Amino acid sequence: MTSLIHRSLITAPPLAVRGEGIHIFDASGKRYTDASGGAAVSCLGHQNDHVIKSIKEQADKLAYAHTGFFTSDPAENLANEIIKNAPKPLEKVYLVSGGSEAVESALKMARQFHWERGDLKRHKIIARRQSYHGNTLGALAVGGNEWRREKFEPMLMDVGKISPCYEYRFKSTDETPEEYGLRSANELEEKIIELGEHTVSAFIAETVVGATSGAVPPTPGYFKRIREICDRYGVLLILDEVMCGVGRTGSWFSFEQDNIVPDMVTIAKGLAAGYQPIGALVVTKTIYDALKNGSGFFQHGYTFMGHSIACAAALATLDVIEREGLVDQAKTKGLEFSKKLKGSISQYQCVGDIRGRGLFQAIEFVKDKEKKLPFPENLKLAAELKKKAFEKGLICYPMSGTIDGRSGDHILLAPPYILNSENIDEIVNLLSRTIEDIEKNLSFI
Repeated sequence: MTSLIHRSLITAPPLAVRGEGIHIFDASGKRYTDASGGAAVSCLGHQNDHVIKSIKEQADKLAYAHTGFFTSDPAENLANEIIKNAPKPLEKVYLVSGGSEAVESALKMARQFHWERGDLKRHKIIARRQSYHGNTLGALAVGGNEWRREKFEPMLMDVGKISPCYEYRFKSTDETPEEYGLRSANELEEKIIELGEHTVSAFIAETVVGATSGAVPPTPGYFKRIREICDRYGVLLILDEVMCGVGRTGSWFSFEQDNIVPDMVTIAKGLAAGYQPIGALVVTKTIYDALKNGSGFFQHGYTFMGHSIACAAALATLDVIEREGLVDQAKTKGLEFSKKLKGSISQYQCVGDIRGRGLFQAIEFVKDKEKKLPFPENLKLAAELKKKAFEKGLICYPMSGTIDGRSGDHILLAPPYILNSENIDEIVNLLSRTIEDIEKNLSFI
């Protein structure tokens, strides 16, 4: 009998006792291939010696000092390291303990930015349907994951929502990807006008959509148009790269591949590779200066922000990523991973789309490939895929409600950046066997 509340209150997960590279071992000795990095977290794999050593060394010197009284070398150095990799005008870093905290901080900083400038009417947020930004109430409110929102809907602030940029599902046959992206982006302008152009504070979106719809990349030109609209109406652009940032998609920030720079960007999961909980909000000098030259104080804060050991772990993680050229590796191995997935997995009748950027890939499942019909909701296909894969020793990240919060199934794959060709073959083989087993029991076979 356990006193611990697990994610499922009905079943208890196996006990993890050891990690090694891209693998985790449970108490029985069974080995699991971590093809999702947990939840796109373990970018360096498990038990990296350099990161562990850095954590121990920092613990020997200073474990914790409240940021209301002190700063620390790890926090200062980490902020500098992040900005070294950030394009201008991103120049300042606010350190927190995870992705939800980073998003909450962004929403409040956006409001305070306008407040400091005397633009008191600007408080409304616009976001996208079929998105995910975290589980705290503000982050949940701007998120578009209906399954996660449903029970708490009465507690959530009102947020304007527009369509996601989801080419596989919503591009018409007579449109080019660029035309579809422009049509999709123009919804933002329509929503700003609808809500009142002088009342909107910020627009928030995932650069590459993560858990809710599964590694959905933007179409070419989409974010360029989004940036133009935000600039025209004085709306701050917040990009959520909690999942897809810090090298996962083959560039340090994923938005670099879209040739834009947001006003704020959130990062977290890969920042310390899971060795410590940490996240960050990166903002432009313009936003920072508005607060500094106004009240001189961000009306916000967390007990464990800038935690010395967490910052040391993040610094060590970024050091490994840089020394070993892992951002470039995420790009090259991502191309190999995508090619092998498409070569081995697309043959199955239930595989509708294989998509993503770098080592951030997803597979969407359909009952009818030509019509892109999803499976019935009561089949709970994503959960069954997770179960069957786990039995075979493969960890993947499943989600249902891919299309609209109710229909559709996908699995997300976000393996560590350190994986080699043999690891890719191992993942693809285990996944292929899993899908083959699933198809045997599907009605259309």
